Amino acid sequence: MKFIPKSGEKEIISFRLPKDLLTQIDQLASKNSLSRNEFMIQCLEYAIDNIAEK
Repeated sequence: MKFIPKSGEKEIISFRLPKDLLTQIDQLASKNSLSRNEFMIQCLEYAIDNIAEK
């Protein structure tokens, strides 16, 4: 049986961020021993879970 790497249910996207925001993200991700990607996913999930309803 061959090993076939899979990416799961994630999709690749791209968006632009201000340089100072990206610097903050990288610093916080590193401080918490997370990749930039995992840190951003957790931030987005938190924001969605805690968004104020109109």
